[in-house]
Amino acid sequence: MKYRLTFVAGAALGYVLGTKAGRERYEQLRKSAQQLTRNPAVRNTAESAAQQSREFADKAYQAVSHKVGDRMPDSVAQRVRTLRERTAHGPAEDDWGTSNT
Repeated sequence: MKYRLTFVAGAALGYVLGTKAGRERYEQLRKSAQQLTRNPAVRNTAESAAQQSREFADKAYQAVSHKVGDRMPDSVAQRVRTLRERTAHGPAEDDWGTSNT
């Protein structure tokens, strides 16, 4: 109960402070966030991180599949096949709107 009360008090305080900041501050923060996501350095970093994570996931899958062998659940094996087929067809856009290069 103590944690709920603390959460509700924090939410109420955030709401009051947020409404006092007003629409102008919201728009200012939104524009800053958009500029950040459009920054080429940020986009390249996000794209590199996504590529590295895909490579790491593939290596991890290979290591696990060699140890697990036939005990791999069908749902996991199907998901991996789907991901491999999707990436085998060349670069596609990811959630950031960048190519998977």
